[in-house]
Amino acid sequence: MLTYKAMYKFLDDGVHGEVLDYPGAITCGKNLTEARRLLAGALVDMAETTLLEGESLPVPNPSMTNDESDLEEPIYLILNASSQIKVVPETVYEVA
Repeated sequence: MLTYKAMYKFLDDGVHGEVLDYPGAITCGKNLTEARRLLAGALVDMAETTLLEGESLPVPNPSMTNDESDLEEPIYLILNASSQIKVVPETVYEVA
């Protein structure tokens, strides 16, 4: 688990959210709850894309801040590892 820093700015038409120490992880929601949910998804998508391209994830910087933010809080990145296994040749069962 990596801990990045999220910031939120309350606007007239919604809430802007971004991960300060993960460039490109940005979203906007109609309220704080939606902005948090969308930002978490954006962070996972950005991390997966970064790894698929063979690049390293940005190093979290807990001291990063933005003077224009109305709220800053930690956001946690949790990625799962998995593998797909295909048995070749596939077993064919006959119906009795």
